[in-house]
Amino acid sequence: MLTTTGQRSGLEQKTKLFRGFSDASRLAILESLRDGALSVGEVVEATGLTQSNASNHLACLLGCGLVAREQRGRYVYYRLSDPRVVELLELGDALLGGVASEIDSCPGYDAESTTSGLG
Repeated sequence: MLTTTGQRSGLEQKTKLFRGFSDASRLAILESLRDGALSVGEVVEATGLTQSNASNHLACLLGCGLVAREQRGRYVYYRLSDPRVVELLELGDALLGGVASEIDSCPGYDAESTTSGLG
C-alpha cells in the first residue's frame, strides 16, 4: 500500500502526465502524430499552429517523454514515444462518445483554462 507521500507523488506525476493532454495545442500535436512521425513543418501544417508555437509545445512534449525525435538529414521528425499514447487518445474518443454533452455543459471546464501555458 502507498503511503500518503507516495500517493501524493503518484498523483503529482499523473497530473503532470495529463497536462500534456490538457492543452489544446499539445493535444492537436499528439493527435497529428497518431499515424506516425512528422517533421515540424508537417506538424504545423496538420495543426494550424505557428512554427514557433509548435516547436515550443513539441519541446514540452519531448521533455515530458510523450514524444520522441529523430534527425533525418536536415529535418527533425517527431513521433509518439509509446503506443499507449494512441490507446489513451482512443479511450478519450470512446469516453467522449458517452459524456460529450455533459463535458460541453460543465461549468468547471472553461475552454480558455485548458489552453494556457506550456508544460
